[in-house]
Amino acid sequence: MRKNPSSDRHAVPLAPEERLARLRLAHTETVGPIGFRTLIARFGSARAALDALPELARRGGRERPLKIPSRRQAERIEAEAAREGIALVVLGDADYPAPLAAIEDAPAVLFAKGHRHLLHRPTVAIVGARNASAAGREQARRMAVALGEAGYVIVSGLARGIDAAAHEAALARGTIGVAAGGLDVPYPKENTALIHRIGAEGLLLSEALLGTRPTARHFPRRNRIVSGLALGVVVIEAAARSGSLITARLAGEQGREVFAVPGSPLDPRAAGTNRLIKQGAHLAESAADVISVLADIHPPAAEPEREGPFSIAGPQEPKAAPERVRAAVRALVGFTPVTLDTLVRETGADPAEVAAAVLELEIAGLLERLPGGRVVRKAE
Repeated sequence: MRKNPSSDRHAVPLAPEERLARLRLAHTETVGPIGFRTLIARFGSARAALDALPELARRGGRERPLKIPSRRQAERIEAEAAREGIALVVLGDADYPAPLAAIEDAPAVLFAKGHRHLLHRPTVAIVGARNASAAGREQARRMAVALGEAGYVIVSGLARGIDAAAHEAALARGTIGVAAGGLDVPYPKENTALIHRIGAEGLLLSEALLGTRPTARHFPRRNRIVSGLALGVVVIEAAARSGSLITARLAGEQGREVFAVPGSPLDPRAAGTNRLIKQGAHLAESAADVISVLADIHPPAAEPEREGPFSIAGPQEPKAAPERVRAAVRALVGFTPVTLDTLVRETGADPAEVAAAVLELEIAGLLERLPGGRVVRKAE
């Protein structure tokens, strides 16, 4: 099989102090994945970014102090994870998977339990219905086995149904399970034994702190990791409003290949997959259909070594946004996402000034940055 470019890891190991600072920055209350990258790109290091946060928040209009984890709290996070046999993989570490680093909202920190070398092999996601049919589960098993024999690791979201069937079939050749909550909170409960097996024989991943119980908002965040790790996403049985379709949409936005297994138009579980095919997804009746498409596709590479994994954040911004620009941006951003290009056009301001204003308002907790250069107002 072709060589995996992402296995050639050139990242310089992070200094312990910088690594700890990145852990603190990642868990600061108003810093999201995109903001994390932007701050390091702008200030050169997480340590410098941490020093700058209070002033950025003040300029953005924040009145109460920003909650920034202390050094001791960050060390406690690492120690608690280590006691559970869990490693922390920080964006910028040599162990961080290059395909995932290439997405705009890559998790700043991953909690990983198991065999981390799987992060550097070509990967395919298999997702689908929780209430899967017997035929759908069998299709997932066959697909997972055949793809594993072709050298692919199978990634999925640990859910019942299609996810569980794919994980079980892929254990012998390599599977990654991405959890929505903390790795010490198995979910769903009926998959606890499978989850423990994956942690021992494969790899479990999550961006959530230990002890986090998954809620509705955690699942789309998990889905972007599933698709971000993969060259392509295979959807097997998905109803018209299935969460698996979110994973397929994210895969398309991330530049991954999307595959769908067709089903009977009389089965509601096939409505989503059949629609994906109508919309341009690859029709996949077997693993051979997936392999033929992926044969000449290399994993998305992280940014060139000379630029580092934070070059995706964009050019450096000025030290501070003018008050008039900041006020205009705040007035223009509502609860419907708007692009930075739109803000530049509407304000008539310099793009760098608009970007600086967005960062200050984000750190103040007033805006949230989304993939695709979009921002949205945060509910108070």
